[in-house]
Amino acid sequence: METLKFKTTIKCNGCVNTVKPFLEGSNNVSGWSVDLESPERILTVETEGNADEVVELLKEAGYKAEKV
Repeated sequence: METLKFKTTIKCNGCVNTVKPFLEGSNNVSGWSVDLESPERILTVETEGNADEVVELLKEAGYKAEKV
């Protein structure tokens, strides 16, 4: 299990609800959260996958993510 952090284009709780089924639908993601207080909207993901998988999941949901 690895903890990865991403700068995202997620801006609000509505956005969080949009990405929720994509992240929670992945067998490799065991937990995640978004810091909406941070100007960079940092997404923290507990995953057995890799950063590219998380970036692709967010892309499918309509958001951008960049590993930090």
